[in-house]
Amino acid sequence: MLSDAIIIDTRKELSVKYKKALASAETSVSVVNNLLEAYKYIQQNEPDLIIISDSIPESLEEFCHKIRVLTYNMRPIIIALSKSADASDRIKILESGADDFISEPVNIEEFKSRIKAHLRREIESNLDNKTLLPNKKYSMRALKRILSRKNEWAVLLIGINNFIPYKEVYTELAADRVIQAFIAIMQSALSELDFLSRISDDEFMIITHPSSAEKIASFLTFAFDTIAPKFYSNEDYKRGYMLLQGDEFAGIRVEFLSVAIGIVSGEFDSFPDAEKLLTKLYQIKSIAKLPSKSNFVVDRPKLSGEYSSELERLNNTIAIFEKDSALELLLRTTLELQGYDVISDIEELKEVKPAIILIDSGNDMKGLELCAGLKKKSEYAKTTIIVTSVRHDKTVVLNSGADLYIPKPYEIATIIKWVEYFINRMRY
Repeated sequence: MLSDAIIIDTRKELSVKYKKALASAETSVSVVNNLLEAYKYIQQNEPDLIIISDSIPESLEEFCHKIRVLTYNMRPIIIALSKSADASDRIKILESGADDFISEPVNIEEFKSRIKAHLRREIESNLDNKTLLPNKKYSMRALKRILSRKNEWAVLLIGINNFIPYKEVYTELAADRVIQAFIAIMQSALSELDFLSRISDDEFMIITHPSSAEKIASFLTFAFDTIAPKFYSNEDYKRGYMLLQGDEFAGIRVEFLSVAIGIVSGEFDSFPDAEKLLTKLYQIKSIAKLPSKSNFVVDRPKLSGEYSSELERLNNTIAIFEKDSALELLLRTTLELQGYDVISDIEELKEVKPAIILIDSGNDMKGLELCAGLKKKSEYAKTTIIVTSVRHDKTVVLNSGADLYIPKPYEIATIIKWVEYFINRMRY
């Protein structure tokens, strides 16, 4: 993990000496010679560690107090360097907010060891407990730092699709093994200058150089799909999908695990803050999501506008193919009152790609043929199909390609609940 440190010192020779002693592949060190630039750097980059020399035209006590006020939400380590060896000076500076006091002249080896110990504790306080990767809080700090690098950065937001239902089916222990295997894959693809973090249970972030981003994404999608069959039982693998157990989820077909990667680079856009960058990453990752195959999408000016209207339609349209005309009218009326656009003409499917298609299998089970036919068409790859049936055989229904089986008769509230569930899953 690349940590960030700043040395504030008006003495050029000594500050360069300290920088050479601390800079490494794991630690980026910057030297600032005046307080105005120092305050600006601290606000923009949120460094992990600040080394301040008493050569500045301000008392160390006053500076430490100001920094603590300025950085109350990030709490960097502050190391004071002073020519004074007086115990009372040390006490005053430590009480004003410094974490350590080092008297000059310093023993350079001791200096390096003490700074590394402070950085190690700071890094350990920002690690994910299970994976020992930087957590989301530290990831946001890392994003904030790269925005000052002009265009020499690229960020990969990586999500494991269907991870939560996988955990439901195979237990948390199996899910942890998936995470461990995928982390090993990611680490094998990165250089020592790249940054890897875990920002949620099923999401990771990589910061790298723009020239490496697509190569990394291509390798990760290929490698994950290659090892994925090892994650399932023989029964599920032969069936071709996972089946959630339990009364509430008994009829849900869940596709296997896959990886979706969104890539944003400083080459194509600029961002005012880290939050805007993260929002864009989520938008691009959502485009990359496929039902049963890993995929990645790179943000480019042409691409970002191309899919925006399509995503909006997917979030609002429900298609209903119900043989009972009274029930169809009730479903249409209820869903329209919920704010959805409803269609029920098979010809309209040629123009509109709905978020959800609700199909009644019918007594003759002809509805399953419609479901299977739609699932084979790539334009409906991201559409959820719910099949209702008087035939209470969930395996037959799900094998036709349905994402959810609901036995008839059912309550309208049950349909509404599942529509909301799948719509929200598509959005987020």
